[in-house]
Amino acid sequence: MGGEQINKEQYTGKITSGIKLRTFQLTIISFICQQLPSWRDDPDRPNEQSENKLNLQLCKFLNSHASNDLPMIRFNHEEYQTGRRQADMSASPAKSIFLEAKPYTIYDPVLVIECKRLPAHSSSPEKEYVTSPTPEKISGGIQRFKLGLHGAKLDLAVIIGYVQDHSARYWHKKIDGWILELVSNQIGDGCSWTVNETLKPLKEDKTKGVANCCSLHHRTYGNKIELHHLWIAMNRE
Repeated sequence: MGGEQINKEQYTGKITSGIKLRTFQLTIISFICQQLPSWRDDPDRPNEQSENKLNLQLCKFLNSHASNDLPMIRFNHEEYQTGRRQADMSASPAKSIFLEAKPYTIYDPVLVIECKRLPAHSSSPEKEYVTSPTPEKISGGIQRFKLGLHGAKLDLAVIIGYVQDHSARYWHKKIDGWILELVSNQIGDGCSWTVNETLKPLKEDKTKGVANCCSLHHRTYGNKIELHHLWIAMNRE
């Protein structure tokens, strides 16, 4: 995850100061990535397909395991963003903490998480992981981060992909194709896309059925945002 060394012992329930926000975020991302296969394979987990139910299941599972493995963090199901919009999940401190001399309370998310099915549900736009088909209803995962509708105060965020058909490499290529289409065919939503916003090379663990990659995106307003894409194969036999 970004090449930085993660030391979970820093975050064992004590109030800590002087920690870099990015290092703290990468610790959480690493934790999520490690937990995804255990959540999917949990024999107590009801077999659900809908995105909303999967999001709630995953949030409960992450909270349960964070209480022992990452007690400085709590995961929240649905986090209000710009206006009435909600991100699917967020992570916030379990206690007040200082990150780079800035105080964060239990009410301040340090990481915003969006979740998408791959493929999208039949009632949703095909390219919803990336963008909506028109600017009238903004539903795209990457699109919302680029517009600052999600994670406006952060420069690093997560998109979790529930792979329900095909492979991670299939979706990596597909999503890159959708992004490249937007470079030459803007939809008028305020997003400006470049070829540099395609996904970085995919890292895959076929044994566990997990894959991850990153992408860097220009925002309509403000700084760039780095997205960590965490994909879990839900279609394993």
